[in-house]
Amino acid sequence: MFEADNWLKECDGFLIDLDGTLYRGHDAVPHAKEFVEWLNRTGKKYLFVTNNSSRLPRQVAAKLREMGIPAEEEHVFTSSQATAMYIRNHSKVVTPAVYAIGEEGLLSALTDLGCRWEEENPDYVVVGIDRDFTYQKLMTASLAIRKGAVFLGTNADKRVPTEKGLVPGAGSLSRAVAAASGGEPVWIGKPEARMVEYSLQRIGTTPDRTVMIGDNLETDILAGINGGIRTVLVLTGYSSRRDAERSSHKPDMILEDLSEFLRCFEIE
Repeated sequence: MFEADNWLKECDGFLIDLDGTLYRGHDAVPHAKEFVEWLNRTGKKYLFVTNNSSRLPRQVAAKLREMGIPAEEEHVFTSSQATAMYIRNHSKVVTPAVYAIGEEGLLSALTDLGCRWEEENPDYVVVGIDRDFTYQKLMTASLAIRKGAVFLGTNADKRVPTEKGLVPGAGSLSRAVAAASGGEPVWIGKPEARMVEYSLQRIGTTPDRTVMIGDNLETDILAGINGGIRTVLVLTGYSSRRDAERSSHKPDMILEDLSEFLRCFEIE
């Protein structure tokens, strides 16, 4: 039987990836429901941390519930919300002017922050996933950045998996804007340390007592490493044990699935 190291048993904060960790496509990963029920039953502090900038937190929570995984909006933290936190922390004005390329999740997060929309001379240009991306949007963003707007990318994911295969992600759109403008974005989502920093602020835990759980070495595990917290790789999604052996981003622990996690806590 797998046995947890003492550091894991002492953790009271959990940052949890979604796709590949709790679900794959439209199906819950085995033991995902039991894992989240355990978090709730034991009073652990946790966030579902996702680079998806297109969805509202309530939509993410609803998707989880549809798969039988208990979830509430307050436990969802998206790269759009993190981007809004970055602007709130760095803006020199109360109502920053923003030009945004993105979908409902990003636009809502910026609206909730109190941003005003500006194409000609915005303080920030923000780029997330946008399946209606056009040359006009590319031109408007690049001109604004060349005039001095701060360039933010919600996340650097170049490709995202779909039923059709791998399609362009938010990172690809940001790189198009970077090529056109000559500017480089400030990246917000995983694997950036600020995604972990903002997550810790949300749940009120300290780095030494918080762990990142995910299936991707390049995003989830590297985010934890960059953010100074422990990491657990679950082998239910993107990265394999062989990938971990070859990677320079070494997780603190590797689990076959979430059932091993449950056993180490519930069977003493």
